[in-house]
Amino acid sequence: MQNTPSILGSYVALAAMLVATVGCGSGDSKPAAGGGELVKLQGAGASFPAPLYMSWFKEYSNANNCQIDYQSVGSGSGVSAVIDGTVDFGASDAAMKEEEMAKVERGVQLLPMTAGAIVLAYNLEGVDELKLSREAYADIFLGKITKWNDPKIAASNEGVSLPDQEINLVVRADSSGTTFNFTQHMSAISEAFKSDVGINKAPNWPVGTKSKGNEGVTTSLKQTPGSLGYIEYGYAKKANLTMASLENKAGKFVKPTIETAQAALAGVEMPESLIAFLPDPEGDNSWPIVTYTWIIAYKTYPDAKKMEVFKSMIKYCLTDGQKQSESLGYIPLPEEVTSKVTAALDNISAK
Repeated sequence: MQNTPSILGSYVALAAMLVATVGCGSGDSKPAAGGGELVKLQGAGASFPAPLYMSWFKEYSNANNCQIDYQSVGSGSGVSAVIDGTVDFGASDAAMKEEEMAKVERGVQLLPMTAGAIVLAYNLEGVDELKLSREAYADIFLGKITKWNDPKIAASNEGVSLPDQEINLVVRADSSGTTFNFTQHMSAISEAFKSDVGINKAPNWPVGTKSKGNEGVTTSLKQTPGSLGYIEYGYAKKANLTMASLENKAGKFVKPTIETAQAALAGVEMPESLIAFLPDPEGDNSWPIVTYTWIIAYKTYPDAKKMEVFKSMIKYCLTDGQKQSESLGYIPLPEEVTSKVTAALDNISAK
């Protein structure tokens, strides 16, 4: 595993960008051309889609009379910000629960914006190809497998020289939608995991070093030999991390790619609620851990201009914005999904 300064430097720059403000022209708060005041939107939440969201918001704000600030603080904080009313929109990889929505007097509209894969990335010198069975990766996160040359790992990796080295497991420190979806998958494939850890945005991990955000986990993996952790595919791709092939529900070992993630999503129809989870997808070529991710809007906005800019921004993200998805490691939404999300914008009004 190469740990080149140039790659790490570019990643650190990306992480810094994720908490930056993007806006029209210089991004200041001066009145816009034509005399109209610059419209500002404040968003916060999931780190999983943050690189894509920042790209979208920069493109949109540069072409329109607006300034969009998105803080990559994790899904749990994004949901809390919506409930507290401190943002104009939130973002989460775990759809809000009904009891959470009930706390928002202005109402809530969930809008799936993209989808992606959660991968197991690792830093192990001399091991460029690694297969992990369902039993093996479940036992790693349960603390039952602690060394890289454990027989359960070796059984799927004939001919690979696995070191007698401790696995430095990296998990999320914050309340995370990535973690929610990862633990949902793990609970679907392992009764022991379901019982001992369960489905949670911030579980009580039996083992692991904690890092904040997909950004933090990526940096920890990059800097720590012998490490393994779960992150969004785009982050692993950007940082040039090695990713394990995983055994899927069909018993096939598959590599994480846009194609295998699309195969997993193909069999799921988006319901009218716009909330769909895929804890253990069917299909020989399906990547086993995929998720949609949502922007959380209010159903009513007291500022009509903010509402108009928000809805226009979402329409851009669902059309031209989707063309950027694949290059950043995300799955473009099919037209049958984007049409449902666009229709749901009619549920949002000024009041």
